[in-house]
Amino acid sequence: MPDYIYLIHPLRHEFFESPTPQEEAVMDQHFAYLKKATSEGVVLLAGPCLDETFGVVVFIAESDESARAFMLNDPSVKNNVMMAELHPMRISLMKGC
Repeated sequence: MPDYIYLIHPLRHEFFESPTPQEEAVMDQHFAYLKKATSEGVVLLAGPCLDETFGVVVFIAESDESARAFMLNDPSVKNNVMMAELHPMRISLMKGC
């Protein structure tokens, strides 16, 4: 199965400094969504950049369409807290492989 990466960026510039209660709730759902997908072996790596500019999700999907669906179902994207961009990728090196 192909590998993919999606990058997420907050739609609201002040998101990291002052998230609203709704945004915090959505980000809790986002974390749960990715945690479940990680336990299912779909997500290989996920997390925010420490400079608070974007987050990354590296995952496996069967097709471009299923990869796009997975990204669009991320609660942070679905609820318009984050915008996302999807890219196919090939993992060339990974610890433990």
